[in-house]
Amino acid sequence: MNITGQCHCGAIRFTATAQPERVFVCHCADCQVISGAPFRAVLPVPVDQVELQGVPKQYVKIAATGNRRVQAFCADCGTQLFATEADTPKTLNIRLGCINERAQLKPVLQVWRDSAMPWLHELDDVPAHRQGRDSPLAGNPSTPC
Repeated sequence: MNITGQCHCGAIRFTATAQPERVFVCHCADCQVISGAPFRAVLPVPVDQVELQGVPKQYVKIAATGNRRVQAFCADCGTQLFATEADTPKTLNIRLGCINERAQLKPVLQVWRDSAMPWLHELDDVPAHRQGRDSPLAGNPSTPC
């Protein structure tokens, strides 16, 4: 499958050839903190299948397991783009949120499930709005997230 994507401000763009059946969700504490969300969804793509325009800022994060991972993001808008091996990058774990075709990329696996937020399975029971935020609990409905 051909995918395209970009950071929020558009300074970094990419195209890639990916296998949609490889999408997974990670519930580890690092992914929760780095993404600012209860989990992170990624699509692993071999480095040689990705064409990147722009230069992301990078840093190396050492996980609790001792694994060293490069975290790449846009220096202008902060969008998390991908993670890869620290020494010899072979695979870019592209963040699903910055892929334009993300609605077609259903996760097939969850990892670090023991770290998942206990309320995730209850979201279907939480009131939802089809568009926007017209609830007084959500604050000003004209202000985006």
